Amino acid sequence: MKTILVTGCAGFIGSNFVPYFLNKYPDTRLVNLDLLTYAGDMSNLSDAPQNDRHVFVKGDICDRSLVESLFKEYDIHGVIHFAAESHVDNSIKNPGVFVQTNVNGTFTLIDVAYKTWMEKPFVTKKGYEECRFHHISTDEVYGTLGESGLFTEETSYAPNSPYSASKAGSDMIVRSYHHTYGMKTVTTNCSNNYGPKQHDEKLIPTVIRKALKGENIPVYGDGKNIRDWLYVLDHCKGIDLVYHTGRVGEVYNIGGRNERNNNQIVDRICTLLDSMQPKNDGKSYKEQITYVEDRAGHDRRYAIDATKIETELGWSADENFDTGIVKTIAWYLNKYMQDA
Repeated sequence: MKTILVTGCAGFIGSNFVPYFLNKYPDTRLVNLDLLTYAGDMSNLSDAPQNDRHVFVKGDICDRSLVESLFKEYDIHGVIHFAAESHVDNSIKNPGVFVQTNVNGTFTLIDVAYKTWMEKPFVTKKGYEECRFHHISTDEVYGTLGESGLFTEETSYAPNSPYSASKAGSDMIVRSYHHTYGMKTVTTNCSNNYGPKQHDEKLIPTVIRKALKGENIPVYGDGKNIRDWLYVLDHCKGIDLVYHTGRVGEVYNIGGRNERNNNQIVDRICTLLDSMQPKNDGKSYKEQITYVEDRAGHDRRYAIDATKIETELGWSADENFDTGIVKTIAWYLNKYMQDA
């Protein structure tokens, strides 16, 4: 049985990935390393198999001795690296934590993998020839777009927040280990994910939660910031494809081709809530929308060109925004109504 180390998989994307991956690959074991910071929650893994094919370890990716012990104990033959500090507002308040986790943590993981799998640069140890290191990144490393154009894998990096700068740094570390040491690395840069298990602080869960509580629904600035929205399970399927079949040393952008500005997102959620969970007074949730001071350094538009992964690997998103948002709202209605 092959064992893969996955990191940060009590968080949003990783906790969707674990059950999907284990169900698809019954001959694979996942060792799940997560520090369980504010973004990690063991309840996110309640639908993951609880057996010897899913080993949860609470710990820090920056803890080199722990990482080394996991590679040795479980004979790790692959890494899929989700773990990251990812909330932009938090990175503005406390950038040092982001540099520590995203940059130093990624370095620790890939350096331990290198020393475990390889004799020296471009010489792999016997039995480790197929080991891969998959780094999960973000479209935010590319900066911001104007009214037209898309991010491609050739777009120059221009990060504008401490979060995106720290992710750009981690991307470059992974790239260097491929070019300097010959490690089999792949990197994916994704657009905005949405779906079940996302942290309450993010836009879509915030809109749903505030609406149901009868509170003001906050929208940054003029609400015209545009993002490309990707349903989380579609992202997981893309990661699976790239990890197994992506060209070594390459970057693949995964995007949903679903550009929406924040006004459109909030309006659509409120419209759906009006029919899926009507208010007792018959009013629309839209009356709760309130505009608040914009975030510092708020990028105006992101949008990904997913042509490379679509044409090379045959990936395509199964959900468009209209189908994915209905599934997402239904999941959060179940969660928040149970909590009420």
